[in-house]
Amino acid sequence: MHAFASPTPDATPVWLVSPDNWEGVKTSIGAAATAFAERCGFKPKAGRIQLLPGEGGALAGALFGVDGESAPTRDPFAAGKLATSLPEGVYRFANPPHDADLAALGFLLALYRYNRFKSDSAPKPRLVAPDGVDKDRLERIAAAVAFGRDLVNAPANALGPHALEQEAVKLAEQFDASVSMVRGEELLGANFPLIHAVGRAAAEEPRIVDFSWGREDAPKVALIGKGVTFDTGGLDIKPASGMELMKKDMGGAATALTLARLVMQEGLDLRLRVVIPIVENAISAPAMRPGDVLISRKGLSVEVGNTDAEGRLILADALALADEEAPELMLDFATLTGAARVALGPDLPPFYTDDETLAGSIGAHAARVRDPLWRLPLWRPYEAMIEGTVGDISNSGSGGGMAGSITAALFLRRFVDKAKAWAHFDVYAWNPKPRAHGPAGGEIQAARALFELLSERYPRR
Repeated sequence: MHAFASPTPDATPVWLVSPDNWEGVKTSIGAAATAFAERCGFKPKAGRIQLLPGEGGALAGALFGVDGESAPTRDPFAAGKLATSLPEGVYRFANPPHDADLAALGFLLALYRYNRFKSDSAPKPRLVAPDGVDKDRLERIAAAVAFGRDLVNAPANALGPHALEQEAVKLAEQFDASVSMVRGEELLGANFPLIHAVGRAAAEEPRIVDFSWGREDAPKVALIGKGVTFDTGGLDIKPASGMELMKKDMGGAATALTLARLVMQEGLDLRLRVVIPIVENAISAPAMRPGDVLISRKGLSVEVGNTDAEGRLILADALALADEEAPELMLDFATLTGAARVALGPDLPPFYTDDETLAGSIGAHAARVRDPLWRLPLWRPYEAMIEGTVGDISNSGSGGGMAGSITAALFLRRFVDKAKAWAHFDVYAWNPKPRAHGPAGGEIQAARALFELLSERYPRR
């Protein structure tokens, strides 16, 4: 699914057609094919597809409309639409895409389907990698994204706390990482009280997975991902509409594991640590209550203002753990707030950091690989919104819903002291509707951008 086809002279040509090059393409395909396409109503507009007939019913080629070079809406992944529109066969780009790497990656990403419970035997087209691209690297990226999408798409009855732990352990063992787990009541003895409190009401016990990879004296990079396998909201229960997509509340864990896979398979020269707190936020007699006060791993007392703000609680203990090692860089990922979606929509996750150099680097790499991210401020005057009434801090801001993503980030920042640089990513991990490079459903955001950043900072030796 994630591999390019071997080069072959029989590969069917696909011309990428824009208003800028249509006249030149007409010359390439000839008068008869041009007349056929125009009679069928083909126009050089983005997303239009026209198959060109050959002798004996064979397919001679295809035209695919793309935006011109200067179009402000140009989608470098647009060629991914070919993966779901062309008939079975092997294809090649007859003229070079604007960005060959992203066009080819878009095609591979668009082939993805979550088919664990639904057979998907329909034959798919395959693409010969364009000249000049690193095909092996693109295949590894596409496979890693598919791995993460599978995790997000899995229903909660198939990916509960135990199953998500096993996925993390399997990934660690695949790359010979050292891995440890703490589960259930042992969390209290190991000083993970917030993780325990959030997950103790579920049928499957809460846990934390912690694995390390790479040479021990390499620069330390820590990845932390929120692993809430299903979120009812707890006693502050969500309405049915709010629970509909809560199988994806472990999207932060899926993002961290996807990025970890990319780092390890590329062999980057860093000491990687991955910490995944895993719970189900369920309702039963032991469930935490609004108004409870919990003492965190760091020692800060946390007042539970809302049991549906559970993600920041489990991240707090995980961040405190990773921070103890004073990593050079610490990144956390979470499907944390609806406020982020209200502010920026589903396609543009916000990120937060106090480090100006890191912020600039994240923005530059996100733009270059078209994995969009947008910086929002850690606005210090809003710290007052997370002050507790009887505890040091509250897990729900007092702003009446305003600045919800910012106050969540400020909450997390309270648990970061020793890391030299830290950034928080409030991802959505979901495509509400199909896109050129992927179907509706689970999505991995931020991982490709950060993989490029880490590849630049810590290239393989």
